Amino acid sequence: MPDTPQIDNLIECHLDITSCEVDASTLLSQHSGLSKQVIKQAMQKGAVWHTHGKQVIRLRRAKKALKVGDKLHLYYNSHILAEVPATAELMFDQGDYSLWYKPYGLRCQASKWSDHTTINRFIELNTEPPRSAYIIHRLDRAASGLIIIGHTKKATAAVAKLFETRQLDKFYQVIVQGRFADNTVTINTQVDGKPALSHAILLQYNPELDQSKVQVKIESGRKHQIRIHMASIGHPVVGDRLHGNAAADAPDLKLCCCEFAFVCPVTATPVQFSLPEALRPQFE
Repeated sequence: MPDTPQIDNLIECHLDITSCEVDASTLLSQHSGLSKQVIKQAMQKGAVWHTHGKQVIRLRRAKKALKVGDKLHLYYNSHILAEVPATAELMFDQGDYSLWYKPYGLRCQASKWSDHTTINRFIELNTEPPRSAYIIHRLDRAASGLIIIGHTKKATAAVAKLFETRQLDKFYQVIVQGRFADNTVTINTQVDGKPALSHAILLQYNPELDQSKVQVKIESGRKHQIRIHMASIGHPVVGDRLHGNAAADAPDLKLCCCEFAFVCPVTATPVQFSLPEALRPQFE
């Protein structure tokens, strides 16, 4: 029997395939009450999953052949599916991998409800000819800046290893509250019980706003590390509603990944990639 709980705009549907005569979109439409067109749109946005044996993957083709014993899963949330992804911009194309500017609001991690607002899916749908796009590292949804995307599994693994072994320098710029110290500040406060190390230096102080633009180099990559570290020393990032004191109507988070430097694992030559000044955090 299908299991189809529904609350407001949420529909979760799980179906056991007992016959191969009806296609996926028709089955899900029958059991969810949604039209076949809506189901097909949900498929394209990553809200439908297909279980075949031990394999569970997103199902995007409405006419994909199903086998008895397979399962279909629909995770429908009209609010999530209505989101329009922000536009990423290709900055540097290295062939096997590339660097993109990720704007505020674009995600690096999908959910069971969709993947259409992720940067890798944006790239897969908006490059010509189409390219595979693999996430190597992440930026918060509220953060912006350079992100490295792999286009082959070999290059993805090689660049990922640079992150894992800390053979890659990454620099961020943030605008924080208050007058930051003139000397380099090293912060080693643990994040989620794990060691975390950040080095911060003042770039510019705006006395009218009482805000400082700060460059941060991180030697570890904990979740929300820079936001937590800046708040821990009394300089929360402007726009940080989670770890800082930003109001609901505050500007977007002023945190941006601006530069990478490493030895390219494909060519074995040193490379450096920097974001243009216009895309870096600005006082406002």
